[in-house]
Amino acid sequence: MSDDICPCGSGNSYSKCCEPIIKKIVKSDSPEALMRSRYSAYVKGEIPWLKDSLEENSQKDFDEKAARDWSKEAEWLNLTIVNSKTDEKKGTGQVEFIAKYKQAGVTAEHHELSDFVRKNNNWYFTKGRTVKHDPVRKEQTAGRNDPCPCGSGKKYKKCCGE
Repeated sequence: MSDDICPCGSGNSYSKCCEPIIKKIVKSDSPEALMRSRYSAYVKGEIPWLKDSLEENSQKDFDEKAARDWSKEAEWLNLTIVNSKTDEKKGTGQVEFIAKYKQAGVTAEHHELSDFVRKNNNWYFTKGRTVKHDPVRKEQTAGRNDPCPCGSGKKYKKCCGE
């Protein structure tokens, strides 16, 4: 087992955090722990865990090659857990997270809301939905009668300020 810091951002050693979950030595005790282990699996190239941690009905859609390629081609920078909810009675959970990575020289963020289910005392990932960001809006930087900053030569009010 490895003693380096776990990639999931917990601050714990990998050997005491995600590695035992990925190696199936222990079960994840929450949807968030499973999510963290899945992120660490991408970082460490543990592709079989990505499939094994899927709910059975979701495994048929798993693209091992795509997961392996993304795992290898990306430089994984960090994981931020935005929100985590568990309903113990229903055996369901949701984790909203942002995985920051660099690929082909471009830094990007994967923002997702993931659903989890507990079956036979094990947590499984069922599906994820990309969280859409609000469009970036440029604040007005010119007065109504100033030349438009877009370079059209028109007044702002007659161009981009309409």
